[in-house]
Amino acid sequence: MADQLSADLASLKIQRGPGGPASPWPKRMLWVAILGAAGWAAWTFGKPALESRVFKPEVELTQIVVVSPAEAQAKVTSTGYVVPQRVTKVGAKTPGRIKSMKVVEGQVVEAGSVLAELEGADIRAQLASAKARVLTARAQVQTAKAELADATQKAKRERKLAVQGVGAAATAEDLEFRVTAVQKQVGAAEAGVHAAQAEVDNFDVQIGYLTITAPMAGTVVAKPAQEGELVGMQALALVELADFGSLMVETDVPEGRLHMLEINDPCEIVLDAFPSERHTGRIAQISPKVNRAKATVTVKVAFSDATPRVLPEMAARVSFLVAALDPEQRKEPARVIVPGNAIAERDGNKVVFVLEDGEVRMRTVELGEAYGSGFELLQGPPAGAQVVREPQDQLQDGQKVKHKGEAT
Repeated sequence: MADQLSADLASLKIQRGPGGPASPWPKRMLWVAILGAAGWAAWTFGKPALESRVFKPEVELTQIVVVSPAEAQAKVTSTGYVVPQRVTKVGAKTPGRIKSMKVVEGQVVEAGSVLAELEGADIRAQLASAKARVLTARAQVQTAKAELADATQKAKRERKLAVQGVGAAATAEDLEFRVTAVQKQVGAAEAGVHAAQAEVDNFDVQIGYLTITAPMAGTVVAKPAQEGELVGMQALALVELADFGSLMVETDVPEGRLHMLEINDPCEIVLDAFPSERHTGRIAQISPKVNRAKATVTVKVAFSDATPRVLPEMAARVSFLVAALDPEQRKEPARVIVPGNAIAERDGNKVVFVLEDGEVRMRTVELGEAYGSGFELLQGPPAGAQVVREPQDQLQDGQKVKHKGEAT
C-alpha cells in the first residue's frame, strides 16, 4: 500500500526539464508585420522620392514676359520670327576646287565683292592653246590672201595676153578659176579665225567664273565652304547672304482677326533676346493666302527704327496698335510679369521653378501688384525665362523634368 502511494506521489511531480518544441507562428507573424510595415513605408515615402530622382515628371511651361504700355492699345497680339526678305545662296557656275575663300561667317560684303577663287590651271592652259590656234588661223588667212593676190595678178596678166592674141585663152581661164578657189580658201581661213576667237572668248568666260562675287550687299549668315572643297552645278551653295536691311517679323494672325488689320498700321515689336527693348514697326504686307490647316494668315511687319542687333530667326512678339504711341507713352517703363499659375510657396516664400538645361531651379521671387492673370515681378528670374506652370508639391530644386510633348 505504501509503495503504491509513493508511486502516485512521484507521478504528481512538476516536470522541470526541457519540454516539447514551441510554436513558430508568433515569430513568423512578427516578421510578416515588420516586412509589411517596411513595404508600406517604401511605397508611401520611397516611391515618390525614387520617381523624382529616376523618372522625369512631365511639366507644362509658361514664360515670364515684358508688358509695355502698348499692350493697353493693342487690338491684336501675335508671335513670330525675324526673317530677311532678301536671301541668296551663291554657288559656282563651273565645277572646280576652291583655291581661296575670301569671307567668313558674319562678314558684311558689298555687291561685287570677291567671295571665293577657284583653281583654274587647266582652263588657263586651254585658253593659252586656244589663243595659239587664233594666231595660227590668222597666219593661214595671211597666207591665203598672199596666194589670192598672186593668183589674181597672174590671171589678169594672162587674160591681157589672151586678149592681145599672144597667150592662150584656156590658160587665162584656168588662172581665173584658181583665183576663185583661193578666195574660198581665204573665206575658210577667216572663218577659222572667228571659230578660234570664239573658243578664246569661251575660255575667258569660264575663267571669269573662277572668281565668285557677291550678287548683292549683305551679311554671310552661314559657314561658307572651305578651301579645297569641290564645287559645281550640283554642289551646295558656297556662301549664303542675307540683306539685314530687309529684316521683317513674320507672324501668323488668326483668320478671324484679319479684318482688324490694314497695311501701314502701327505696331510695337519686342524681341525675346532683348525683352527690355521696344521697336516700332508697321504692317508691310498681308499674305494673300490663308493657311487652311492653322486658319491663320501670315503678316509681315517692317521695322521703323534702327535694328543694329536684330538677327534672322529671332523670336518676336508683335502688338498691332490702334494708334501709334506718342513719345511720352514710349518713355513709360515696361513691366516684367510672371504668370500667377507659375507661383508656388515653399517654406513661407513665393517661388517659381525655372527650367535650365532639363532641370528645374527653384527661385525666390518678390511680387508687386496684380496685372491681369499674373503679378508684376520686382525681383526674380529675368524676362523670357521659362517657368513651370502649376508646379506640384513634390517638385524639388534640381530635379530633372521633361516638358509636355518632349521625349523622355
